[in-house]
Amino acid sequence: MQNEAKVVPISHSTTSKNLGNLPPVLSLVRDNATLHIKKNLQELFTSADDILFEMADRATSNSEQNSLFEAMRDLRLKRKSLERGFFHGLLDKFNQLNQRSIGRSRVEEKLNLDTLSLVQNDELEESVALETMIAKVMGTEVQPLTLLSTRLGHLLQRKISNDENPLGPKSLATAFLESCTILGFEIQIKLIILKLFEKAVLDNIHALYHASNELLIKEGVLPDLSSQTTERKRPSVTQRHATSHTADADQHSFGVTQASHTHIAFDELQALLGHLKLSQASTPAPSDAVPISTQDLMRLLSHLQQHNNEQHVSSQIVRKQLDSILQRASQQSKRTRVVGEIDNDIINLVSMLFDFILDDRSIPSALKAMIGRMQIPLLKLAVLDKSFFDNTNHPARRLLNEIGSAALGWSDQDTKHQDSLSQKIESIVQRLQHDFSDDPGIFNELLTDFASFMRTERRRSELLEQRVRDAEEGRARSEYARAQVEEALNERLLGKTLAETVVQILQDSWSKVMLLNHLKYGEQSNQWKSSLAVMDQLIWSVSPHTEPDTARKLRLLIPKLLEKLHEGFNQAALDPFATSLLFTKLEVLHVQAMQRANTLLEPAQPATETVKATPAQSPPSTTEPPPTAEPTEPAQEEPAMVEVKAKIALTEPAADVAPEVEVDENHPALALVDKLNAGSWFELTQADEQNIRCKLAAIIKSTGRYIFVNRRGLKVLEKSRAELALAFADGTLTLLDDAQLFDRALESVIGDLRRLKSRD
Repeated sequence: MQNEAKVVPISHSTTSKNLGNLPPVLSLVRDNATLHIKKNLQELFTSADDILFEMADRATSNSEQNSLFEAMRDLRLKRKSLERGFFHGLLDKFNQLNQRSIGRSRVEEKLNLDTLSLVQNDELEESVALETMIAKVMGTEVQPLTLLSTRLGHLLQRKISNDENPLGPKSLATAFLESCTILGFEIQIKLIILKLFEKAVLDNIHALYHASNELLIKEGVLPDLSSQTTERKRPSVTQRHATSHTADADQHSFGVTQASHTHIAFDELQALLGHLKLSQASTPAPSDAVPISTQDLMRLLSHLQQHNNEQHVSSQIVRKQLDSILQRASQQSKRTRVVGEIDNDIINLVSMLFDFILDDRSIPSALKAMIGRMQIPLLKLAVLDKSFFDNTNHPARRLLNEIGSAALGWSDQDTKHQDSLSQKIESIVQRLQHDFSDDPGIFNELLTDFASFMRTERRRSELLEQRVRDAEEGRARSEYARAQVEEALNERLLGKTLAETVVQILQDSWSKVMLLNHLKYGEQSNQWKSSLAVMDQLIWSVSPHTEPDTARKLRLLIPKLLEKLHEGFNQAALDPFATSLLFTKLEVLHVQAMQRANTLLEPAQPATETVKATPAQSPPSTTEPPPTAEPTEPAQEEPAMVEVKAKIALTEPAADVAPEVEVDENHPALALVDKLNAGSWFELTQADEQNIRCKLAAIIKSTGRYIFVNRRGLKVLEKSRAELALAFADGTLTLLDDAQLFDRALESVIGDLRRLKSRD
């Protein structure tokens, strides 16, 4: 028991040990900050409950709605624990001020990218979100925060950095993220909670810094440090630019796709670019360099736009031409002219986007040249309208996405013809180059026109594509029905010796009736089952039997059987002359069958006598018929018999059909084939090195065939599952990325920036 009494949680003991070591004034600052932040946290939890409920109400699936409701419930249940964890972390931050190297929290270590060789995607999302929040506060509140850090350092007799300050944005954000580890949220929901923390706490941090500085001034801690202590610092031009779109970006902050890179705000992109510029060795601009205005930049870009005759406009060409103009302007004015920081960031971002687009294999090379000529107009637009980067519904983005989607099915061979799509894209590019000055409305106009053009194109191709699907599905049903008919015939005929007439009727004529019934009504229908029964009855009617009542059964069966045969032949529209010959031959067989059946009967007695037949009795032994008997028909020839040795095939296999390809079921490419969906686009490399673009139009499950069409809806390729797997394996068939072109480019740029950042 005594030993148990000595077991104390480390965190509690550390806190208790250090609380008394803080100067009383610092304790007052801590307590005042705790009360201030606690009020703001109430707003966070209230907003979170409302926003998660709205998201659940707009959810598009039950699973998504359930996850959001579960997040609401989890947040309500763990709210107190989260608050305690956050304030405990905040107290630890204060206590650590007395210990120069007490160790850092797990989140802070995670955010130190210098120690990481590989960072998981979720951690990167958290890292970027936190650094964006921190950068935003540091952009607007750096002066009051620095004054507060200086006063805290004066109390503790050592320098306190803004990052080390317990009330700094880094300390507060990491403490909050640390407390969120008790929540089992997905990254999308966690990012929403972080955004709410930013709005509720960090956006109101100026009041906290003001109150904390005022408290220290009243206590005599460096009261004359600055005359601007209580004045809010005016944001710089760059900071005003970064925050000018905060409201617009917040419109997308609480969507389900908040974590998507394509919703990233321009200030977040700037933060990533800023880190990249710090990590890259570059020649700094001269101290007397004069940034050109945005209006001057627009004029320069318009000049390049009108006079650029390059067929393939790369990012390097645009930058080189712009630098050349600035160099001439510098020589004329005797002062170095450079692009401003914000405009330079925009140029870099647009350049990186187009570098991706012009390297994207999903875009045919001939169309890349056209799309590349859109770079300067889109660069001008981005300078004018920064929402271009974070507004997924921006007309310019949608126009680029529409062109990218249309380009998926376009092959380089199409240049040999007067292709309407290439002509349309060319007209859009020329219109932008000649007419776009500073009115973004032209993009909406071009988008409306191109979307209308593509709707017409797609309606035409979808009509042909539907015909291809219908034809292939019809062919597949025919093949399956034919296989079922062949199976039924072989089951009854293979290995047996039957009258040649019966085999001929079943194989050449009745098989067509069976095929029609299977196609029209299906294999579970009464019509199909009836056609099988007729086949069985026909075979039985001409086969030898030993049962005494065979004659009676034949007399009942044959009229109905012939009626069904007549009816079936008529429905199948068979040649009446050919079928009448078959019935004539069949009649002979039935007569012979009746004669054989009659021989099984006991001899008939006269009607006037009742004589019991005995086994010893037999018909008179004479070659002449009795006087009262009717004349007998001439003796019938024995029917030609045939033994069915080979399987019956209703169609002859084509001589040029390649043998069926087989692959091991464990082949890794089969898993890729099984995940394919109709509508995916592919590029096929043919033997003549000519590539064709094709879309998977249909997967015929009954035959295992994959049908591909071109962008006009015409069938260009048919492959089996095994053939597709081998084509994927040897690289002759490549799946094209059909995601939105601009979104893919933006995802790639952000991913590259984050990977470069994680390696620094």
